[in-house]
Amino acid sequence: MNYEEALEFIHGTYRFGSKLGLENIKDLLQRLGNPHERFRAVHVAGTNGKGSVTSMLAHVLHEAGYRVGMFISPYLERFTERIQVDLKEIEPHELARITERVKEKVVEMVSEGKTHPTEFEVVTAIGFTYFAERQVDCAVVEVGLGGRLDATNVVNPLVSVITSISYDHMDVLGDTLEKIAAEKAGIIKQGRPVVTYPQHPEVISVIRRVSRERCAPLFEVDEESIEVVASQVGRQVFNYSFGGEKFSNVVIRLTGRHQILNAATALTAVAVLRREGIAIPDDAVYRGMERAVWPGRLEVVRRRPYVILDGAHNESGAQVLASAIKEYYDGKPVTLVIGMLKDKDADAIVKHLCPLAESVIVTKPDSPRAMEPDELAIKVRGYCPDVTVESDIEKAVAMGLKRVAEDGVLLFTGSLYLIGKVRGLLKPS
Repeated sequence: MNYEEALEFIHGTYRFGSKLGLENIKDLLQRLGNPHERFRAVHVAGTNGKGSVTSMLAHVLHEAGYRVGMFISPYLERFTERIQVDLKEIEPHELARITERVKEKVVEMVSEGKTHPTEFEVVTAIGFTYFAERQVDCAVVEVGLGGRLDATNVVNPLVSVITSISYDHMDVLGDTLEKIAAEKAGIIKQGRPVVTYPQHPEVISVIRRVSRERCAPLFEVDEESIEVVASQVGRQVFNYSFGGEKFSNVVIRLTGRHQILNAATALTAVAVLRREGIAIPDDAVYRGMERAVWPGRLEVVRRRPYVILDGAHNESGAQVLASAIKEYYDGKPVTLVIGMLKDKDADAIVKHLCPLAESVIVTKPDSPRAMEPDELAIKVRGYCPDVTVESDIEKAVAMGLKRVAEDGVLLFTGSLYLIGKVRGLLKPS
C-alpha cells in the first residue's frame, strides 16, 4: 500500500458515516495490541480552542525534552498534519505502512460480522499505533466530536482539558448548552484531574457535577488571575497566577483575547501535570508557549493589504473573530470571502461577520457537505448588499485580491475546509 492508496482507504470509510460509541474502536485497538495503553496522554475536548491548547501543550512538553505525540482534527492542507511526533508530521510511507496494518484488522472485523469502523475510528487507530511504535512519552490528543462517545475517549489521561464550550454539532450533541457540556465532560475520568476554560454558568455547573461524581479534582481558569501586558497582531504578553504558581510575561504568537484565555488554560494544565510528577522547567514553559502556532486562526498570510484566514464555523467562533477584527483592524475596509458547510448554523455566523464587510464573495468549501453558495448568499444579503457568488475557490481568491483596498482587509472564513484550500493557494510568507 502506498500513500495515495492509504488515503483512498481512509477517506473511503467516510461512507460508513459517523457513529459515536466506543465498542468498535476498543475492538479495533485490541486487535492492534491496545497501543493506547502504551503511552501517557493529555486529552483535550471543547467546542472552540481545542487545537490551540493542544498545540501549546505539545510545544511545552517538547521543549521540556519529552517525545510528544500530537493528534488533531481536522487538518488544513495535508492529511499527515493530523498525526505528529515531536512536532513533525507522520511520513507518508509510515502512514501507508500503518494504514495497511489497520486495514487488515478492519477486514478481519467485518469478516466476523462486526460493524465496519468509521473514518475517524480508523484514523484514531492509525495515530495511536504510530505513537506506540515511536514510544512517545506523552500524546496530546484532541477530541474529534463531543467527548463521551468519541473514539479518542479510550485513553486514560494524566489530565483532561476542556476548552470553551458553545453551540455546535447540535444534531449530534444536543440542543442545549447543558446537553453539549455533558457530552464534552464525558472525557472526565475517575480520579483524574480536569482543567477547564472559563465557561458559561450552565456549562460549568455540568462540569462541576461530573467532576464530583467521578472524584476528579477540578481546576478552573480564573479570568481575574490574568493580566494582559500587551496585545497586538501576532504577539501578546500576559501574566497569569494559578495555585501559588505565577507565570510572568508569557509571550504567545496567537492573536485575540480568546487566545490568552486558551493560553491560561494550557498553563493551568502544565501546573497540574507538574503536580502529577511530570517535570516541566519554567524555561520550557515560556519557550513552548511562544513557539506554539495554530494555522488558520486569525492567521495573517499577507500584509498591505492584510489577508487573514480564520476557520470560524460556529456562532461563538464568529463572535470572537468579529471582535478581533474590530479591535485590531478598526476603520479598515473589509472584503469578506465566506463558504460554509450545510450542517452549520449559517444565520448565526453571517449575522456577526457580514455587517463588518463592505463587500462579500460567497464560495463553496472543498467538501461533500458544502452549502451551495446561492443558498448562503441569500442569508448574506440580509447584512451586506454587495454580494458576489463564485463557487470556484481559486477564482474567489483572485477576485478577493483584486477587490480588496490597498489599506484594507481581505478575510477568508466560514469553514476549515475552505481555509485549508485558500492557505494552499496563498502560502504564508
